Amino acid sequence: MKPVNLRGKLYLIPTTLGDLSSNDQAKQSNPLDVLPHTVKRTIELIDCYIVENEKTARRFIKSIYPEKIQASLLLSTLNKHTEVSDHNKMIQPCLEGIDIGLMSEAGCPGVADPGAAIVKIAHEKGIQVVPLVGPSSILLAMMGSGMNGQSFAFNGYLPIDKSEKKAALKNFEKLSFDKNQSQLFIETPYRNNKLVEDLLQTLQPNTHLCIAADITLPTEYIKTMKVSEWKKATIDLHNRPTIFIIHKMY
Repeated sequence: MKPVNLRGKLYLIPTTLGDLSSNDQAKQSNPLDVLPHTVKRTIELIDCYIVENEKTARRFIKSIYPEKIQASLLLSTLNKHTEVSDHNKMIQPCLEGIDIGLMSEAGCPGVADPGAAIVKIAHEKGIQVVPLVGPSSILLAMMGSGMNGQSFAFNGYLPIDKSEKKAALKNFEKLSFDKNQSQLFIETPYRNNKLVEDLLQTLQPNTHLCIAADITLPTEYIKTMKVSEWKKATIDLHNRPTIFIIHKMY
């Protein structure tokens, strides 16, 4: 095993928050409109990656650096189906002096993302972790919400069971009031519209709700209103990546 100063580094490479080639409106978009050039320079130099989905990762790499020879890429897949025993194998190239790029399916790796497990191992093995700047839907939604950026919590996915979901929402609403803390959460995109219905049925009329969808994409939508005002609005969030934020004010 090489000394610590001769080991490869683990680069945390952010990706776009949606497929910029997935619809006609977005085809002219350039990933570097929302990603710094340090991402491009890093991808130019690295051939070994840990990714959530090989197909989309290859497409992303090609969009950033078309000159990259795809056959030269060594990609390991990390998702909810990956065996924990495989994590050490994925990080092994760093111990042999090879830099690795860790990429999420969307946004920043390690945040609401399985890549956190690899970052943890890197620290345990003395591998330098290098997070690169890029878009985080959580922070961008919080920035655009007008809610409490001094104190907020990301809660991941809500329970699927309706009664458990209602209880969770009531609890988040209470936490936001008691701690003056904005509460963020997400839902599987095809369930978004149902979640909006549940939010409007469960939350108090004066509770503020921010809906932030398709952040950084041409179809971006960010809006904060009271629940009572949302009940008069119409919005379709089906299959649109969305962050929800609630805050019950004093």
